[in-house]
Amino acid sequence: MRIECIAIGTELLTTRRLDTNSVWLGERLADLGLAFHRKTAVGDDRADLAALIREALGRSDLILTTGGLGPTFDDVTKELFAEILGAELVEDAGARAEMLAFYTARNRVPAQSNFKQVLIPAGAEPLRNPVGTAPGVWWQDPTGHPGVRIVMMPGVPREMNRMWEEQVEPRLRSLAGEPTHTLRLVVAGVPESTLDERIREVRERHGHLDWSILASLTQVELLVRSDDPGSLEAVAADLRPVLGDDLVSVGQGNLEEAVLRRLEARGHSLAVAESMTGGLLSARLTAIPGASRAFLGGATVYTEGAKSALLGLSEAFLAEHGTVSAATTTALAEAVRAKLGATWGLAVTGNAGPTAEGPAPLGTVFLAVASPGGTISARRTIHGDRSDVQLRGSGAALDFLRRQLDLVLNY
Repeated sequence: MRIECIAIGTELLTTRRLDTNSVWLGERLADLGLAFHRKTAVGDDRADLAALIREALGRSDLILTTGGLGPTFDDVTKELFAEILGAELVEDAGARAEMLAFYTARNRVPAQSNFKQVLIPAGAEPLRNPVGTAPGVWWQDPTGHPGVRIVMMPGVPREMNRMWEEQVEPRLRSLAGEPTHTLRLVVAGVPESTLDERIREVRERHGHLDWSILASLTQVELLVRSDDPGSLEAVAADLRPVLGDDLVSVGQGNLEEAVLRRLEARGHSLAVAESMTGGLLSARLTAIPGASRAFLGGATVYTEGAKSALLGLSEAFLAEHGTVSAATTTALAEAVRAKLGATWGLAVTGNAGPTAEGPAPLGTVFLAVASPGGTISARRTIHGDRSDVQLRGSGAALDFLRRQLDLVLNY
């Protein structure tokens, strides 16, 4: 079966927003033993979208779209499908009732343009949207295209995710082949190219499997896919000793989740002090549901005054050691740990630029971890622009803490 994804929205063609929906859908299709043969991002231009719809109808058996179901003038996905397929748009009573209930529950009144969202092409079915106002569309065997299925979903990821899980995926299970299982390993502190070289022998030994490496600014994901779970278990056993201390986790999750899981497993707690990262550490940790079971809080001590007022570093100490140094970062980790009564204290300072003011060169990052057994610090040099250094610095801090947790806790 040929499956195509069309991600709709002019914002997807700029640097403002990435198309994460098609990646998520690709993973869910793999769980069903299915896969895309094509995916495309297209803007809101009517002519461009209409041309792409006509092409998709001529080459694909299942067309998944995301975006263009909203109430504004540039949301034209349903209109163009209906126009091309010669179907009338008809208000669906159930969809209208659900939209009105959505607004009533929030003590709001829908704008007239919102009623556009409950128009469904004749012959199609609405898909409920439990977290938004735009229903999706399931359209099977449209006139002139027997055997074709069209699924239109909202572009908002949380709305699309719920709609897929609750209504689309159950309908597609009858089309599914053998499910594809995925082994996911998260690695930190190792560049993508180094990881590729390190796993080469294992990859060649298991060359019949599907391998991928996905790099981000703070971690690398190693994905291995197969319809045989036993093969993946064998790969995992071969990879663990090769990856060693650089292996963050196996399965779902990320670096910050791995840190919180280690802390929670031992009933330990964490407090953070951050300067250069400006709150990124706390934001990453609190993005994980249940973070409060291990994360107590932190201080964004961006200036000398904040370091003094919030965590008690004296003017004399800062004058002697500077705001970006191993001594200052160590003092911050120890101070925030004591201030909040945490088992562990984590601190990061650095120079993310854009200027090279002060004694620390651009990209210099200092990390410190304070624990019941003492305090350890490290210096890193991180390349990139300001936002890269800040994000990578937060990742380096979390990974530094993870490694200390693994050593001390023998996790």
